[in-house]
Amino acid sequence: MKWITRERPKIDRIACPWLIKRFIDPEAEIIYVPFSDVINQADRLKAIPFDIPDVEYTHYEGQCTFDYFIKKHKLNDPALTRMAAIVRGADTDRHDFAPQAAGLEAIFAGLAHNIKDDHVLLELGMTIYDGLYSWAKDLYHLKHTQAGPAEQMLLEIFNRYINNAGSSKTPEWVAELKSLIQDQIDTNLSITLKDLSKDLDVNPSYLSREFSKYFDNLSYGEYIRKLRIDRAVDLLKTSKYSLTEIAYLTGFSDQSHFTRIFRQQMGETPSQFKKKLLKSKKDSKS
Repeated sequence: MKWITRERPKIDRIACPWLIKRFIDPEAEIIYVPFSDVINQADRLKAIPFDIPDVEYTHYEGQCTFDYFIKKHKLNDPALTRMAAIVRGADTDRHDFAPQAAGLEAIFAGLAHNIKDDHVLLELGMTIYDGLYSWAKDLYHLKHTQAGPAEQMLLEIFNRYINNAGSSKTPEWVAELKSLIQDQIDTNLSITLKDLSKDLDVNPSYLSREFSKYFDNLSYGEYIRKLRIDRAVDLLKTSKYSLTEIAYLTGFSDQSHFTRIFRQQMGETPSQFKKKLLKSKKDSKS
């Protein structure tokens, strides 16, 4: 989906694209154009306009566009609520809304002064807001005597994020997710990542985006299919179930679907695999 707003972003027009890409529309295309061209270009490109007057996604009653995105898309995440106060304070020059607002405004004012390419600024802004979200989720409770002044805290979060971008440390939710999947894979054939995210208390969009990093570079669907094929191989080796029964027991809609996925992952059909198993057993007895 395409989203369009006025050029030369600073705070809200970077915060909103971050929110869109991280929680609403991961494949979103963000377009910046001169203010006078936003509506015409939105019609021409079939893009959704935001953060300009007289459109749906804009400021309302002292709240900024970031607030409206959260409300409209029902993003019930306490960390986003904390971020919203900071973004609102920075974007409306009301630093009494959150002590961190002044720091955020100073950072983006300086970046916008130095960076003239809107998309380069957006890319860096995505990283900064990732850091701010981590603070709002995990570090907000620290006192200033523990973490330093609000402005310095934002810079520290940003630097920590950059320095740890290649870190191999695995988040705690990964082990818990693996355990949940293993517990439910045999009994809950319709298990979804959205369902699991509720058990983990992790945003489903974030979980979907991060999943492949910790699960063999596989998407959630690919990983579940792999587990089901592994289970099918085990049943082929240790049981006398028919292929139709194995397909049913491992969560495939029918034997044809089971055969196709099995061939993709194993390089041969279940029938061919089973024949090899039987031949191997006969050879071992002779």
